[in-house]
Amino acid sequence: MKRLLAISLAAAMAACAGAPVFSYKVVHEFPHDPNAFTQGLEYHDGFLYEGTGLNGHSSLRREKLETGQVLQQADLPSQYFGEGITVFGPEIVELTWRAGTGFVYGRSDFTVERRFSYTGEGWGLANNGREIFMSDGTSAIRVLDPKTLAEKRRIEVRDGGSPVAQLNELEWVDGQIYANVWETDRIARISPATGQVLSWIDCAGLLSEMLRPNPDAVLNGIAYDARGKRLFVTGKLWPKLFQIQVVPAKR
Repeated sequence: MKRLLAISLAAAMAACAGAPVFSYKVVHEFPHDPNAFTQGLEYHDGFLYEGTGLNGHSSLRREKLETGQVLQQADLPSQYFGEGITVFGPEIVELTWRAGTGFVYGRSDFTVERRFSYTGEGWGLANNGREIFMSDGTSAIRVLDPKTLAEKRRIEVRDGGSPVAQLNELEWVDGQIYANVWETDRIARISPATGQVLSWIDCAGLLSEMLRPNPDAVLNGIAYDARGKRLFVTGKLWPKLFQIQVVPAKR
């Protein structure tokens, strides 16, 4: 009985404790379009795929990492505020903010193949090759069927015992879900099985405040090169994209 009580107490203490915080080391800097209101970002086969927002300025793009050059672009109708994207096989899925409408494009030609609907807001997207993960600005991550894009279940994200809201852009990285938290410089590393935040990456100071005169220029955009094990981050209206290495925080 004492052993069971000790285990229960340890579990309760762990649930109340916050996840550890890591820092970063900049490995490389790349140019990024300072007019791109970054909402979704992924890296595939040597190229960056980016979804941008704002009504009248929303787009889906394929870009050259090394130069930031836009190689291919499809613009959304002005009534749509573009949000997260994810590349799934031969298709690219894109959300919009409050319209409840998503788009599925052919990856090769950026032609809209179909649309789909969802309730609530659309924020971020990612996938693990089997399922698609969607954020909506709350502490929940929706799990979607990649064929029908219907919701299957939800993952409630918590740091210890506290819900983590404002989950934004998502990325699947080596079995974990990485999530920007809107209006912060932190990235949550989330267990898809439990929803617990395993650790945080504190990206404070990554881009100088002098290069972020617009209050909307917040950290938002995570991409991962699975083959090269490279992690990229950027933000809305940022003139740079950074390859970073996660390191222990200095005490």
